[in-house]
Amino acid sequence: MTTSLTDLQFAIMRILWERAEATVLDVQNALRPERDLAQTTIATLLSRLEKRAVVEHRLDGRQFVYRPLVTEQDVRRSMVSELTTLLFNGSSAALMTHLLRSREIAPGDLDRVKRMIAEAEGGDRNGNRRSREPASTEGGGDAS
Repeated sequence: MTTSLTDLQFAIMRILWERAEATVLDVQNALRPERDLAQTTIATLLSRLEKRAVVEHRLDGRQFVYRPLVTEQDVRRSMVSELTTLLFNGSSAALMTHLLRSREIAPGDLDRVKRMIAEAEGGDRNGNRRSREPASTEGGGDAS
């Protein structure tokens, strides 16, 4: 499933992810420091998200209580995939090259990325290659 969200939709979803569920008034109050939106606007946005199966609601008295149906990780994965397809012809390597060359990587992030690459290639957190042989159970187990 592809889940692409606008900035405002993402802000609403963040509130739902943080709280697990919320009413229109809850969302309005949480957004208020940055955005002063009418309850009808928020209700419309939540209704549209519900039609896309991103949220669902239950009735509590006379209020709709909304909850997310997708995780933040799912939305991130979908949106990054769309961005990669649109701007980099589907190439993750081209996306990474762009990030590295544009110098938009914060200090310390490059080291984290190197460790993640090493782990993905089968190395440990320090970049050392792991043995592909089964671990021995002699001597009490794991040495880490």
